[in-house]
Amino acid sequence: FDVDTTVEIVTPDLQKIGLASSGAITLSRPDKIRVSRRGGFADAELVYDGASLSLLGKNQNAFAKLAATGSIDALIETLRHDFGFSVPAAHLLSSDPYGAMTSNITDAKDLGSGLINGRECDHLAFRTEETDWEIWIAQGEMPLPCRLTITSKLQSQGPQYRIDMSNWQIGNDVPSDDFLLWAPSGA
Repeated sequence: FDVDTTVEIVTPDLQKIGLASSGAITLSRPDKIRVSRRGGFADAELVYDGASLSLLGKNQNAFAKLAATGSIDALIETLRHDFGFSVPAAHLLSSDPYGAMTSNITDAKDLGSGLINGRECDHLAFRTEETDWEIWIAQGEMPLPCRLTITSKLQSQGPQYRIDMSNWQIGNDVPSDDFLLWAPSGA
């Protein structure tokens, strides 16, 4: 699926600034993922092939590769805990998105429906101790997420992370991918 994201930061003088980027995610469970991102503050590609994690910072011509095995769930935990790498909306990539997203909910609301990129979606809002979040899920045959917005309750001014998802391809419709990433010359 394709993604459009906005990460809000709050400056020391309390101005909110949104950094926008676009990209794509290709996932093959249980242990392969490719994430590309362009704009805002990054032009990067991350690839995990079940045996190693590769990251290419295209603007800096920087390449890193490290041995890593396990599922995509394990990779996300490793990125968070071992490297301090924030992975907003990673629950959507989990092998159990429902369980991961609803495990610590303190309040839930069904807000009816709304349109995201022209698609009629169910609009749901949830609260946890640390965040408020909303999700819009397409109605019809393919009830896939169209938007997720996460609002921090722990940071001043409540910055948000928003991801819009589109052009979903599932099963045999997914283009083949070797899940390999090579260092460019001079990286």
